[in-house]
Amino acid sequence: MPQDAPSPLRAVPGSTPEERAALGKAARRRAPRSGHCVYDPPGDRPDPLAVLEVQSAARVPELVPIRYGRMTESPFRFYRGAAAIMASDLAGTPDSGIRAQLCGDAHLLNFRLLASPERHLLFDINDFDETLPGPWEWDVKRLAASLVIAGRANGFSAKERRRIVRATVRSYRESMIRFADMRNLDVWYARTEADQLRAVAAERLASRGRRRLARAAEKARARDSLQAFGKLTEVVDGRIRIAADPPLLVPLRDLLPAPERGLMEAQLGKLLRRYGRTLPSDRSSLLADYRPVDMARKVVGVGSVGTRCWIILLLGRDGGDPLFLQAKEADTSVLAPHVGASAYGNQGERVVAGQRLMQAAGDIFLGWQRVDGIDGKRRDFYVRQLRDWKGIAEPEQMVPRGMGAFGEMCGATLARAHARSGDRIAIAAYLGGGDVFDRALAVFAELYADQNERDHRALTEAVAAGSLPAAAEADAR
Repeated sequence: MPQDAPSPLRAVPGSTPEERAALGKAARRRAPRSGHCVYDPPGDRPDPLAVLEVQSAARVPELVPIRYGRMTESPFRFYRGAAAIMASDLAGTPDSGIRAQLCGDAHLLNFRLLASPERHLLFDINDFDETLPGPWEWDVKRLAASLVIAGRANGFSAKERRRIVRATVRSYRESMIRFADMRNLDVWYARTEADQLRAVAAERLASRGRRRLARAAEKARARDSLQAFGKLTEVVDGRIRIAADPPLLVPLRDLLPAPERGLMEAQLGKLLRRYGRTLPSDRSSLLADYRPVDMARKVVGVGSVGTRCWIILLLGRDGGDPLFLQAKEADTSVLAPHVGASAYGNQGERVVAGQRLMQAAGDIFLGWQRVDGIDGKRRDFYVRQLRDWKGIAEPEQMVPRGMGAFGEMCGATLARAHARSGDRIAIAAYLGGGDVFDRALAVFAELYADQNERDHRALTEAVAAGSLPAAAEADAR
């Protein structure tokens, strides 16, 4: 932990619920709940574009213009790629001193429909690239600001945005209070299934909103390896291979000349074999029943563009039994300079450990590995299925009522994730039964949305001036 960071507050092992609650209430003196409304950047605030450039220096050079191109499209897309900028800004805001495992990038599009190993459709957090233990407030603030930014893009009024944020934070607070009263195992087994979402939709949303949820669930169930297989592959000379869609999807055969290609194939093959050792024995046995047939570099997301990401096509019993795995580079979390280094020496293991801790149910193929020699360096990766019943929200299609309901689901889900790792009793006691924290975050979210717009404008101006390279999607192709 940085030397100037205040020490986290921790209950003594074996503390009673009453003692843990007292710790949470005492934290209000350290950071009054109303004080979370503050966002007052210092005069020496780091240049946001310099923060992005530091990240870009470690990424695949020819993909960096795609990242900047995507981030210039709108303030919300900029925000999705600006987790490092916000982490630096949050380090200067009040926090209670109570820690939890953080997502690190808890904006609204990182909450989505996912499959459990039992083939149930769940609503949960999806992205853990930046996960680390830290102040639980940071995740809540990133979620709240994302809702304001998305609401502004949709033309929602200030009053509508305020209601959405307050409802979201209230949901987090009230859910944490419920978790504080639950047994440890009950917290661990808690999850939000699609049937629960439908019940909420029936009560809260108009018929159009209910139809959209039903379509999203149906679409999510169709997004699996078979769907990816039909969309991303082709048959050439009787052989199944990944179809090229440069520069967003480039098969290894097109990316490198023969000598380098052979070396990369060997490196990725080694990654695949060794990664299997990080899986439980039953899942490692299942993986061994597949054989790799093709590999490609893939561009993913907004903030992740430029990191090394590979998709690997494997086949099982025959050509109609595909499995797509994604091996994604894991670098140091953007939170680390502000909360301290990870306890894990392998950054891929950091991501996997955080995901397993925060998610109610995880991908059966989630694992990690380190590989030497990729682009001349030792690099860490985590591996998961490319598609496994994933359904993503479409905030641009939401009306205020729908975004409010979605925000409430996100708030409750984030509280459950934090309750699994943090002191849920202390956090609940800190938050209390009133709406002081809710109202404070509604103010903070608007102030930070203003900052995000200024930063987005700085990027678009730098691109227009030629100071930073950017490629539109059409240009990139």
